[in-house]
Amino acid sequence: MSAYDKIYLQIAKNILDKGYYDNNRCNIKTYKLPHQIMQFDLQKELPILTTKYVAFKTAIKELLWIFQMQSNDINILHEQNVHIWDEWVMPDNTIGTSYGWIVKKFDQMNKLLDTLKNDPQNRRMIINLWQIPYLDTGALYPCCLMSMWDVTDGKLNCMLVQRSGDWGLGVPFNTVQYAVLVHLIAQVTNLKVGLLTHVINNAHIYENQVDAIRLQLTREDYPAPKLFINPDVKDFYDFKIDDINLIDYKYHPKIKMDVAV
Repeated sequence: MSAYDKIYLQIAKNILDKGYYDNNRCNIKTYKLPHQIMQFDLQKELPILTTKYVAFKTAIKELLWIFQMQSNDINILHEQNVHIWDEWVMPDNTIGTSYGWIVKKFDQMNKLLDTLKNDPQNRRMIINLWQIPYLDTGALYPCCLMSMWDVTDGKLNCMLVQRSGDWGLGVPFNTVQYAVLVHLIAQVTNLKVGLLTHVINNAHIYENQVDAIRLQLTREDYPAPKLFINPDVKDFYDFKIDDINLIDYKYHPKIKMDVAV
């Protein structure tokens, strides 16, 4: 069955049962736990929820927008019918110096790909989106702020560090996005996929999401789907959304939750 559902739902239950209840920047109170960790062997499973529908294609479009297009332009997302950034869009219709802008500014993706190909035992393979001079000129401080990369025995491993994790809405997107990113990078660097370790510093459930999470906790998980990536693509910048697909994704219906801004 789905390892991701089991781990994710257990943490969700822990947050509701044991979480610290207080206010925060969004002024919608949360239940929160610090330092939650999930780890997956990507050779065994793609971590995506089955106890509720996750908009996989939307998640991957955002992933490519950040790391492949290295863009901050909301218009590009709108052209693909992606509206997940609409609550934070700036007057120039961008997200300012956040996410893709930072990747491009410091040429982080190309440096990572080059190092994986030419110096895979390097211990400095990091994509860092938390660049202090550019935080306040972005639409939102990055939640997934750092990924650290490792090659061991021909396998590509990634540790994702997330400062703030909206357990209901954000975390399910983030986990599957970085799992797919590992697969994409592994393919173009002639590596096998290894571990994805997802570390969330502040894992929280907003009080207006509690009923939705409790509904999800009543559902039985389905077997995890398989990931298909077009094997003919050998350059990271050549991937198109149609090259990345799920096979046999069986899921429970979508659960509506409101985003906290």
